[in-house]
Amino acid sequence: MDLVYGLVTGVLFGLLMQKSEVLRYDRQIGALRLKDMTIVKFMLTAVIVAMAGIYALYDLNLVKLSIKGASLGGQILGGLIFGAGWGLLGYCPGTSAGALGEGRWDAAWGILGMLLGAAVFAEMYTSLKNTVLAWGDLGKLTLPGVLGLGNWVAIAGIWVLALVLFWWFEQKRL
Repeated sequence: MDLVYGLVTGVLFGLLMQKSEVLRYDRQIGALRLKDMTIVKFMLTAVIVAMAGIYALYDLNLVKLSIKGASLGGQILGGLIFGAGWGLLGYCPGTSAGALGEGRWDAAWGILGMLLGAAVFAEMYTSLKNTVLAWGDLGKLTLPGVLGLGNWVAIAGIWVLALVLFWWFEQKRL
């Protein structure tokens, strides 16, 4: 049944991406040039809804949280690779799959790049684990833990900040 839930939510997320036009190349370039915040608004909405949903499920004892460790080395290197790929291709990983689903064959290069990158990472993981991934090891962090706040206080604060940011984007016509 878990696979069915995953399939249904994945299809719904894909439909929302398509309807909100975040799969369009001009939206991607607009986001990279900080001229069109459609993608930022879409993804931030997904993050804040998921944040509330996951913590609601956690509080109801329906899920367990498995917090992964954070390292500055891994985040910086991964962010640089992700950003370079997005800038060169004009699609981020999720929008590559959606764009390919809409028939844009150029997005296939992004999917091939993701598969190749995952394979290279898997092969290099052992050596990366003790080098790049160990640099700036911050341990297992959560935003509520870092801020010293309760989960729902932190979530409410993030929601308020997101709504203010959305309002500001709309005022600037972004």
